[in-house]
Amino acid sequence: MQSSRIGFIGMGLMGVPMSLRLQRAGFDVSVWNRSPDKSKPLASEGVRVCEHLHELISSSDILMTCVTDTSAVRAIVEGSGGIAEHGRESQVLIDFSSIDPQSTRDMADALFNKTGIRWIDAPVSGGVAGAEQGTLAIMAGGDAALVDSVRPVLEPLSQRVTHMGPTGSGQVTKICNQMIVSCNVLVMAEVMALAEKSGVNASQIPEALKGGFADSIPLQLTGPRMAERDFDPVKWHVKTLLKDLDMANALAKNSASAVPMAGQAAELMRLHATQGSAECDPCTLIEMYTSKDEEA
Repeated sequence: MQSSRIGFIGMGLMGVPMSLRLQRAGFDVSVWNRSPDKSKPLASEGVRVCEHLHELISSSDILMTCVTDTSAVRAIVEGSGGIAEHGRESQVLIDFSSIDPQSTRDMADALFNKTGIRWIDAPVSGGVAGAEQGTLAIMAGGDAALVDSVRPVLEPLSQRVTHMGPTGSGQVTKICNQMIVSCNVLVMAEVMALAEKSGVNASQIPEALKGGFADSIPLQLTGPRMAERDFDPVKWHVKTLLKDLDMANALAKNSASAVPMAGQAAELMRLHATQGSAECDPCTLIEMYTSKDEEA
């Protein structure tokens, strides 16, 4: 498996550190990104940067994608010069993106019927820090034997790979993950603002709650940044959580499941995004509960 040539598509916040970890683990890694500038940090590390997508596809055994949304995956897979056009039966596609489960199933079936390429949906949780440290949680959908066969490739990226069921199951699991994360970070913003207005040093909240039932990784990573108004660099995006919450509500509608908290969370996240914060880190959510006068 170490001799497998990896082609990684999508050099965003997660794709860059994930590609670097694979390269440093000894894999032959090539990368491609729609905006070439984002691949520059990898070139200096000795990673091969492909100018054209078809060049990466033809020179890879395992294709990996980590892009923004369903339409971006569809463009890479089904668009001109994409995987469906240049892929071959011996390849495996591992999609780390967080996208719509039914679209995943439809694209996976169409790609297999056309090329013989088998698809694993493997969305991740753990953020940029997890990508940098190789401690991501990976929730995988697809054939169990196929998932087992690629575990050595996923090892440098993850603390755990859990097979969740057939194709699309990984995406359903990621939606569940994002429902918890999003509701958590929203109530965290309320908590930090409430503590401040009540005369408590909010920067001490994460330490005070550490190890208790209210503790969480988002609290320890994002809570201090909220308290200090430390909004840069962006570690994750408001627009990403909104996209995932909208998918959660769509999935709930299709499966006749009630998700009232996720519904409210989506509207609060949408409000924040439409006020100019879509590209911002979710730690900026505290600004919804504090006025500019108070911050001054």
